[in-house]
Amino acid sequence: MGEWVTLDTHHGPVRAWQAEPAGKPRGGLVVIQEIFGANAHIREVAEGFAAQGYAVLAPSFFDLVDGPEADPDALAYDADGVKQGLEHVNALGVEKALEIVRAAASRLAPAGKVGTVGYCWGGSIALLAALRLGLPSVSYYGARNVQFLDEPAKAPVLFHFGAKDKSIPPEAIAAHREKLPQMATFVYPADHAFNRSVGHGYDPDSAALALERTLVFFAEHLG
Repeated sequence: MGEWVTLDTHHGPVRAWQAEPAGKPRGGLVVIQEIFGANAHIREVAEGFAAQGYAVLAPSFFDLVDGPEADPDALAYDADGVKQGLEHVNALGVEKALEIVRAAASRLAPAGKVGTVGYCWGGSIALLAALRLGLPSVSYYGARNVQFLDEPAKAPVLFHFGAKDKSIPPEAIAAHREKLPQMATFVYPADHAFNRSVGHGYDPDSAALALERTLVFFAEHLG
């Protein structure tokens, strides 16, 4: 079972859920949350990657908005939670988010090569972690990706999308293949948030296949 640790960033302290593998780490992973915070689901995701042999940190990104005493499980999966989550990510901004990723990756460096995996908003931050920080990354249904696709990539990225996801239309997925043809882009017969085991969008078959491909990607690029 993991535990909360504190990351020191240029903008203040940020909690991160730390999950360790049973043996020597295969590498390090930064798990990047959805707009709902570093909640129980994200912590469960972190534990799952630790069980696969990775040293994992899942930062509580909203600590720089709400403070490090805020409840990471506060935002519900409803309209109010979505509204508050969007307000939080807009208040946080991309640069502070990447600083948190950088701090987490630095903390994980003793585990070996470090990558990121992100979901929803976190999927777009994961893309930026590859483009700007040089961290091999997996981006799940990042709806904000398209605006960044013209930036040169410093590390490989793997993309997962749902064909039924109205927030990411087919032309947006096509833009990934056009602008980053060297990166694998997979589409599943699923909706947004198909990996989240809570909520209407969950698709266990698509989630399992995406995880299989994600683990192959990290085995190749991290160890």
